[in-house]
Amino acid sequence: MYSIRLKNCAFYARHGLLDEEAALGQRFYVDAELLVEPEVPLEEASIGTTVDYGVAFSLIEKIVTGERCPLIETLALRIAKSLCARFPQIKHATITVRKPSAPIAGVLDYVEVTVDWPQ
Repeated sequence: MYSIRLKNCAFYARHGLLDEEAALGQRFYVDAELLVEPEVPLEEASIGTTVDYGVAFSLIEKIVTGERCPLIETLALRIAKSLCARFPQIKHATITVRKPSAPIAGVLDYVEVTVDWPQ
């Protein structure tokens, strides 16, 4: 087993409960930690036998910039399930979604949610 990590992937999207979030949009950041069971010994691995992290990034981007989610928890779960479905070598995905412009009456860097799949 080995891990692939995609850190701080940035996307502009319109997720959230409030109408203003849908109208204005904001930046979201995603971290993906993927626990991979290789199909062949790593010495013999090729891009066709492992998780292509360029394809993984594109899949994350498609989900984040696609259908609106009222909750970032839902968004993180969609990403985790989609990555595991696309790459059966992924045995576990930990997805973190950060929302720096959360509509909170206070000062903070960001709100983040982490989801594990399978649970």
